[in-house]
Amino acid sequence: MSRKVDRWRTRGVRIIRSDELDDATAQTLGMHRRAAVTTEKTGATKLWAGTVTIQANAKTGPHHHGSLESVIYVVRGIARMRWGDHLEFVAEAQPGDFIYVPPFVPHQEINASEDAELHCVLARSGQKGLVVNLDIVPVEVPQLVRWIDDLHK
Repeated sequence: MSRKVDRWRTRGVRIIRSDELDDATAQTLGMHRRAAVTTEKTGATKLWAGTVTIQANAKTGPHHHGSLESVIYVVRGIARMRWGDHLEFVAEAQPGDFIYVPPFVPHQEINASEDAELHCVLARSGQKGLVVNLDIVPVEVPQLVRWIDDLHK
């Protein structure tokens, strides 16, 4: 076998099976993160990916992800997101929706369902500084933000 073929076989595509997800990743109170794409598992250096579940009628502690950009894809349930210095803004995402969280944005994920688990897939733009948990006193009533772009007013 040629060196190139052998290299592609051993350093090419990686499959991370659902029973191989890693619970030993940075956690935030109220959610359960499981890592799939990490440096240790795949050699990835520029992104991180995994899953998150939040129990019915539960919410996470406020946190941010440092200089990393994050994308959340809602698989099952309704994700209510709060964000801002005092979590003063709120919006909801449903199955099939994507949520983008810019670097250093304080946020909190909330399962808007009283009886169903929220399940999402996460991707971040790097491996380091994945979670910075925050001690924030949130406003009592956040401002609703409708996610409508300039083309769909």
